[in-house]
Amino acid sequence: MAYFRNNTVNLLNLHYGLHSFALSGSSAFFGVFLLKSGVPAPIVLLSIAAILLGRLVIRPSVLIFAKRFGVKPLLIAGTIATSLQYPLLAEVDGIGVGLFVLCVVSSIGDTLYWTTYHAYFAALGDAEHRGHQVGAREAAAAVVGMIGPLATGWALTALGPRIAFGSAAAVMLLAALPIVWTPNVKVAQQTSGTLGTVMPGILLFAADAFFAGGCVFVWQIALFLSLGESFSAFGGAMALAAFAGAVGGLLLGRLIDAGHGTRAAIVALVVMAVTTTLRAISVGNAPLAVLANASGALVACLYVPVLGTAIYNQAKRSPCTLRFHIASEAGWDLGGASALLVAAGLLQAGVPIGTCILLSLLGALASFYLLRTYFLTLEPVV
Repeated sequence: MAYFRNNTVNLLNLHYGLHSFALSGSSAFFGVFLLKSGVPAPIVLLSIAAILLGRLVIRPSVLIFAKRFGVKPLLIAGTIATSLQYPLLAEVDGIGVGLFVLCVVSSIGDTLYWTTYHAYFAALGDAEHRGHQVGAREAAAAVVGMIGPLATGWALTALGPRIAFGSAAAVMLLAALPIVWTPNVKVAQQTSGTLGTVMPGILLFAADAFFAGGCVFVWQIALFLSLGESFSAFGGAMALAAFAGAVGGLLLGRLIDAGHGTRAAIVALVVMAVTTTLRAISVGNAPLAVLANASGALVACLYVPVLGTAIYNQAKRSPCTLRFHIASEAGWDLGGASALLVAAGLLQAGVPIGTCILLSLLGALASFYLLRTYFLTLEPVV
């Protein structure tokens, strides 16, 4: 099967599964824990925007280290560094030094991890099976995502944040082990032509991040408030969403690899638009909010394989996958920070949080246009 032929991709997907388990039990609670600790919602969004802008400033340094050591050691270091933010999260108590230190450490860890992970996956995956491989990865993430939120929601309620987030950090450290058995990817000291190939990736990531600004970050706060600020209920809603989307990515990945990327992009757009609208109107209604949250799993399983196929294959065709992702992820940081800053300003001005979620429709439309343009260049005219 195309899902399992590449042993290196299998190890990377094992790593991603462990990493996703830790993230589902920590990152999903990042904003809502800050809210519960006394940080006002607009400041929560500003803090996340600051992390993204910090990543933007730090990211060029990744190339300096990668040219000397290769991508693999930085990916391992990034996995370890990312885990450090969650014990710090447990210590935040309102606006203060703890929140500032958390933002700095999160920027460093996320920059090291995501830049090298995407470049590594792009370089070592197979273009002809990209949809299958990304779909299998996201399906695995969805499966483990059923357990992580439940465990963390329970632990936060019964055992406290230090144990809950400390456990997530330990699992994230464990996720570094599968990478040890994968090959290193060297980075050329000099390349030419990268800037000419990276603009589509920058735009795709910017649109994706603008969508995530409302439909992920703002939504998590809205869901938490709709569920009475209960960590257990929030974790249960996240687990239900993971269950709903566990097989969708596998099915759509096969559709993409069969040459139907445009059709897959259309399906993804419809699901993104419906999910965004449902989330916007469900604020304050717990049962409807749980349903709206579950629909988000379909976004992950239907949209991420489409986006991943386009991004990773563009990166693999570029002169340097790492340089491609350093530039393209700058687009993600700018797009996400822009959406969060706008949402924070609207919330501070008294605009309902549901209206802020609707901002994601702009990102969804932009993503559809860019993905459709990409796949139309690949599919034969009939």
